Amino acid sequence: MLGARPRTLPASAVPVIIGTAVAKAGGQVIWWRALCALVVAIALQVGTNYANDYSDGVRGTDVARVGPLRLVASGLRSPSQVKRAAMISFGVAGVAGLVIAAYAGWWLIAVGAACVAAGWFYTGGPKPYGYAGFGELFVFVFFGLVATAGTAYIQLGRLTAVAGLAGAASGLFAVALLVVNNLRDVEGDAVSGKLTLAVRVGASATRRVYVGCMALPFAFAAGVAAWKVGALLAVAAVPLAVIPARKVLAGTSGRALIEVLGETGRAQLAFGLALAVGLWL
Repeated sequence: MLGARPRTLPASAVPVIIGTAVAKAGGQVIWWRALCALVVAIALQVGTNYANDYSDGVRGTDVARVGPLRLVASGLRSPSQVKRAAMISFGVAGVAGLVIAAYAGWWLIAVGAACVAAGWFYTGGPKPYGYAGFGELFVFVFFGLVATAGTAYIQLGRLTAVAGLAGAASGLFAVALLVVNNLRDVEGDAVSGKLTLAVRVGASATRRVYVGCMALPFAFAAGVAAWKVGALLAVAAVPLAVIPARKVLAGTSGRALIEVLGETGRAQLAFGLALAVGLWL
């Protein structure tokens, strides 16, 4: 359970919730496909978390980490056990994804394969993109645009601009989770040679990036509201977004950012639920 990092799981559930609401607003919900999409999304994220734990652990980049306990680095589980857990999680996502592809289009297998590859090579492989500062970009694409628009597509049978706008909002919250995570570990990552975006631009700029990622989703929600006015209900999540944003701007650092990570996840979940209800109604 620790290795799965449950505090971050709203990042995978929210885009599916929003994508299903987009499908409802577009005229059709296919519940079993939505459920399969949720299984795919959560299993992919859990698999990515295990893969990250494994790869960072065997590389030794978790030695100076100040965040939550890591399985490999702490010795609680062997590298082979954590790698196996990652493969099992990716396998669960693959099975659910195949069921979706059988009904919604076999080309979706390529999308699923890209998602698994993105999860593994974040910190795995000879040149992990997470070590080069591209983690935020991939999170935005896969935990935002792909997950949200993909969920809507498998139910509606078409891609829509609204799904893209909603996906961008969801993706920015997911990026905020990664940004605050990397801000917390910025000093240790710099020592270990992990050149995350936070290491590259510095802590001060990273704090501004975080606030931007927490604020911009509401602008995208306003864009969705031009099509479906109920999307404005998403502003109900503003107070929950302001709380962690203020802490980050005030200079909160180190282990204190673990609490901010949880608050960011709750703000994302509240935003996703409010936006989904607004679209549904």
